[in-house]
Amino acid sequence: MTEAPLIAGIELGGTKIICILARGPDDIEETVRIPTTRPDETMAAIEAVLDRWSGFLAIGIGSFGPVSIDRHSRDYGHITSTPKPGWAGTDIAGRLQRRYGVPAGFHSDVVGAALAEARWGAAKGLADIAYVTVGTGVGAGMIAGGRPVDGLTHSELGHIRPVRFPGDDWIGHCPFHGACVEGLAAGPAIAARIGQPAHEAPADHPVWDCVAHALGQLLHTLVLTGIPRRIVMGGGVMDASHLFPRVRAAMTRSLNGYIALPEVGLTDSFIVPPSLGGNAGPLGAIVLGEHALADYRGTAFTSA
Repeated sequence: MTEAPLIAGIELGGTKIICILARGPDDIEETVRIPTTRPDETMAAIEAVLDRWSGFLAIGIGSFGPVSIDRHSRDYGHITSTPKPGWAGTDIAGRLQRRYGVPAGFHSDVVGAALAEARWGAAKGLADIAYVTVGTGVGAGMIAGGRPVDGLTHSELGHIRPVRFPGDDWIGHCPFHGACVEGLAAGPAIAARIGQPAHEAPADHPVWDCVAHALGQLLHTLVLTGIPRRIVMGGGVMDASHLFPRVRAAMTRSLNGYIALPEVGLTDSFIVPPSLGGNAGPLGAIVLGEHALADYRGTAFTSA
């Protein structure tokens, strides 16, 4: 079997960056964590790590967004209309590709995590999946036929506006949409609503009913795309183990029997936690780098 290529992967998060030099989960040469600060300072820190590394054939980048993924666009590889101060318009992929002279794959961090979980994790063996992250923000990435579902841009399903939980009229926390799913269910939204970090809220706190209701409708929407054969849910908020059964039940109530497929009905196996844990994002960047290398070589990507 041909040895997998050595890839430099970067998971660019809102609070931290993980740089990883690897061929896959069983062949990781080094992992380095960097705080996310100002764009110029952060990019210089990333380059200081990559400058120490040698032998990588491509770079893969999974970034917080929104990001531009259209290779024909002038701002391809840039972070676009992010609410994170100072980062809108930052060139990520182009800068690194010019510096290191290797192909650079670029996508949202949640799509990267989806690729990793489909390749090595909780959705291994499935070519059509969705990954949902519920943490600082809420994002959803879909994979069909082993490749990201792309078009004009990547999906931003964390910003759909759900039907509100009965009796809940809180204005929400999203600076763009108020009470979208992210504005109701992300970690900062929960903290803003209850006055304490989400992880400190007890399992019987009423906020969880509102959170599960919003997330259940996000999953309802994902099911209606007809794509995912499994939905993997990660992120810090989903570390609350009591949330999974509530979200599964909320999705089932919201669908109301409309999709009568056994895969969807078996919610314990249809909606699952990630098995790669905190490595899903960094390893997703490795897959993005492999995709970029395959495209550069003009060959079909294989997960073998």
